Amino acid sequence: MESFFDLNLLSDFLSTSLRLAVPLAFAALAGVLSERSGVFNIALEGKMLAGAFGAAVGAFMFNDPFAGIAVGMLFGALAGTCLAVLGVTFGVNQIVAGIAINIFVLGITAFLSRVVFGAQANTLRLPGFLRFEMPLLSEIPLIGPAIFSQDLLVYVMILCVVLVHLFFYRTRWGLQVRAVGENPSAADSAGVSVAGVRYGCVIAAGAIAALGGCYLVLSQVFLFSEHMSAGKGFIALAAVILGRWTPVGALLACLLFGFFDALQLRLQFNYQEVPHEFFQMLPYLISILALVGLVGKPTPPAAIGKFYRREAR
Repeated sequence: MESFFDLNLLSDFLSTSLRLAVPLAFAALAGVLSERSGVFNIALEGKMLAGAFGAAVGAFMFNDPFAGIAVGMLFGALAGTCLAVLGVTFGVNQIVAGIAINIFVLGITAFLSRVVFGAQANTLRLPGFLRFEMPLLSEIPLIGPAIFSQDLLVYVMILCVVLVHLFFYRTRWGLQVRAVGENPSAADSAGVSVAGVRYGCVIAAGAIAALGGCYLVLSQVFLFSEHMSAGKGFIALAAVILGRWTPVGALLACLLFGFFDALQLRLQFNYQEVPHEFFQMLPYLISILALVGLVGKPTPPAAIGKFYRREAR
């Protein structure tokens, strides 16, 4: 077995870890945005899958990956709108609503993929984004090839984390979102539209989570397959908890999961005599440890999952 500490192999491993963390990071960022406003977003899995299907449809119809991103984000926003209508307007249990959206998206995308792509669904290669090297930066030992030799959506993910962090902690609107998530009655008394804030956050979260699905289609496999999100939305939920409902924390948690996902792939390759299912459980095992709170008891936003109805005045 080649040495894991070979510089080129280690750089390649870090690059793989980052690429595997990208779809998780988009979904986790969406979860942070939604849940800080008080809406529990278990529908991340469905939004990622909707984004993946939309990306495939857009890229297929217009032969352009940017059209794929636009359509994918639109489909994700529509899924977010469904969650907002059910959870914010009608007061449906947000966990039940999220599960319903996941199941619906799983079924409708499987059906429509056969309608849109036909028999070529699993063989069609869609236009997408290829990796490119940033001059000078990509030549930095170890981290250069790992970080500065990626495709466009990797840098979009990093930019989104920065923008959402600034939004939360450097803008008045971010303060309103955090206030609604902690004490909607007080925010309402201060003139903040609780429903408006939650609608905006949940719909925007749908579009951001969809970028995770877009990445799967346009940067990794260049085709759409049924249920290709494969549980990544639920790992992203664990990353939200592990990251303490902060954008940077969620990103670091996703990088941790990406590291273990890359590790299990490396272990599968090096120990082929061991059943691959044993290694595949590593990322999920880490997510379970996060969910049960072995890294410390998390404190979610106080109003998360609670329906708010404005009292008549």
